[in-house]
Amino acid sequence: MSKPIVVQICWMPEEITQRLADAGTIELRRWSADEEDKKEHTLSAPREWLLEHVRGAHALLCTPVCKVDEDIMEAAGSSLKVISTMSVGFEHIDVDAAKKRGIRIGYTPDVLSNAVADLSLVLCLNVMRHVMESYTVVKQGNWHNVPWTPMTYTGPALEGKVVGFIGFGSIAQALVRKLMAFRPAQILYRTSSSRPFDWHDKYFRHLAQDDLLQCYYQQHQRLPVPVDNEPDLQALAQKCDVIFIIANLTPSTKHMINTSFLQTMKKSAYLINVGRGPIIDTEALVEALRENWIAGAGLDVVEGEPFVSKGHPLLAPDMLDKVMLLSHIASATIESRRGMAKWTAQNAFGALGLRDDGPPEEMPSELKF
Repeated sequence: MSKPIVVQICWMPEEITQRLADAGTIELRRWSADEEDKKEHTLSAPREWLLEHVRGAHALLCTPVCKVDEDIMEAAGSSLKVISTMSVGFEHIDVDAAKKRGIRIGYTPDVLSNAVADLSLVLCLNVMRHVMESYTVVKQGNWHNVPWTPMTYTGPALEGKVVGFIGFGSIAQALVRKLMAFRPAQILYRTSSSRPFDWHDKYFRHLAQDDLLQCYYQQHQRLPVPVDNEPDLQALAQKCDVIFIIANLTPSTKHMINTSFLQTMKKSAYLINVGRGPIIDTEALVEALRENWIAGAGLDVVEGEPFVSKGHPLLAPDMLDKVMLLSHIASATIESRRGMAKWTAQNAFGALGLRDDGPPEEMPSELKF
């Protein structure tokens, strides 16, 4: 029997796929950036390379910067059994085309939960406490020109606030575990379908992974901060002091955060997005910030990324004290990226019936159609 062909068009530690290639278990077709690619900041194989090398492949390892559409699947032919992406999101994959062909899709949801939760908190604290505004003044040598008053650069504390979540999967639950130390008044969450909080429901297992919360719950039969479902989006907007967006981009979530939502939020409230940029209507957000409908926004993602020029309205001078915009780095820890890469390979190997070291499941994390 011929060896399965694995096409790798993204970076990952070489030993993961190379080990099976060296053992003669797989035929590895791996794209490697040359100096010209690096100069052009090419992050993944050119489409022409992929169309040529995917022919006859059994598995495709990719990242969100590579569009895997019906043409790619057609070029691969009937041999393609699995597409494994090094990401939580899968908008770059034509899921309907994969489903039609019986191609399985692997992704990496839980590996990066703590890394994204950490950065979500960083964004929240930075924008609430005017860190960028203060840093910019110091960097520009203008510290001495800013008169000190008791309220200079002051912002609200998280303690005693109502914190909301749009999306309440593993990342959101990891963030709730960290937020408990800040003693908010209440945690509210909204999921795609109404789901009342139940400590014993497996959906909330990521909260139960915390040993301290387990001990507290066993003793008091409740959490130190109330966690409640708020299925009504407008009610969530109205009640919360901080809202974290940690949801996938779907037709129903695109521009979910629109003018109506933003006008319903408290004027003192903050919006943090580590999900997907198009969940927020950028024009509506800019208007909300300029008209003081809300106090500020911390964004790791934005519509149109990475094509964000210096003239972008969210980077305008009048946004300095209201916005922190990062370049989609929420999962960027060394540990999480290596973990994501390993899981990407294991998803592919599992779908092909191969076994490398790691979780015993056939695929550690498969997208369910």
